[in-house]
Amino acid sequence: MKNSSIQFNSSNIKELFSKKFLLVILISIPSAIVADYFNIPLAWMLGPMLAVSIAALSGIKIKMPKIALSSILIVLGLHIGNYIDQNLINQMTEWVWTSIIMFVYILISILIVSKYLQKFSGYNVKTSIFSAAPGALGPLMILAEHEKSDLSQVATSHLIRLIIIITVIPFFVVNYSTNEVLVIEKFNYLDQNHFHLLILLIGSISLIFIFDKIGVPAALLSGTLVASGILQISEVASYKLPDESINFCLLILGASVGCRFADKSLKEVAGNTFHSLIATAILVTLGLLAAIVATYFVDTNFLTLLLSFSPGGIYEVAVIAIAFDLDPNFVAFHHIIRLLMILFTIPIILKIIGKKLN
Repeated sequence: MKNSSIQFNSSNIKELFSKKFLLVILISIPSAIVADYFNIPLAWMLGPMLAVSIAALSGIKIKMPKIALSSILIVLGLHIGNYIDQNLINQMTEWVWTSIIMFVYILISILIVSKYLQKFSGYNVKTSIFSAAPGALGPLMILAEHEKSDLSQVATSHLIRLIIIITVIPFFVVNYSTNEVLVIEKFNYLDQNHFHLLILLIGSISLIFIFDKIGVPAALLSGTLVASGILQISEVASYKLPDESINFCLLILGASVGCRFADKSLKEVAGNTFHSLIATAILVTLGLLAAIVATYFVDTNFLTLLLSFSPGGIYEVAVIAIAFDLDPNFVAFHHIIRLLMILFTIPIILKIIGKKLN
């Protein structure tokens, strides 16, 4: 189970009690409280993300245990699963056009951004293509390693882009959204059938392992969503998690982004920052145009479309959609589709380029 999304073994469980993870928590909680005090949007994600990133780049030894992140992503999937019903399934037939727009957006993004990185950053062809893809960092790193691309350049480009997107989007949404940030509703969470939660967890974990086995992208999210959808629509099990758990999801997600800089040097990040900013600006602009085109095909909130065409951060963007009540299922669906399209498209592009070079 080395490459499994959920890794239950003694070493991973020990990491939950390690000094490196304790430092992550000790840095994250105060930074979240400070960010919340200054009314920063999504304070419980942005505060830890920025503080942990600075700590990582300063050389402090920190680590996010995979089992901690996996658990949070399952909780996130169960939150989104509460939105799934038969009406949503019927709506999915209307998302064919936005899926086609997504595919065109991906192709144009890779073409334009890879050319920019080749010309101005000196990236080789393969590295520029992996760096230009709007998301899917994890799976792309595996492909990039197989193609002998520069892993450091690919990872740094995506991470800088991710941190920019996650930092900017909440400020944009809070200024233009007509929806309120998630308000904690009065709900008797104890007055539920807790056996349903157990059924949902068992169903989700089982499907995650199956999706892992057959190679479905973002298995933690897609597995939980499909399991929740099937169980809730069939009225086998349904369960509403406390809204307060969203803040803990935000904290772990934000801190996990910061932890990704643990093996990066400040010089390495600084060297890629400028061109990553330009690449991000291009991708966001193309995503904005794609969202505008999509408004002619679906009757959906524009900010929801903007989140759906955000170039990366499937889990982070999904939790933003939940926090601002911006149709999380629509957003999650399009990010999963984007992952699938990227993973199928890039090998074909590389094969075509390989033939031309030969």
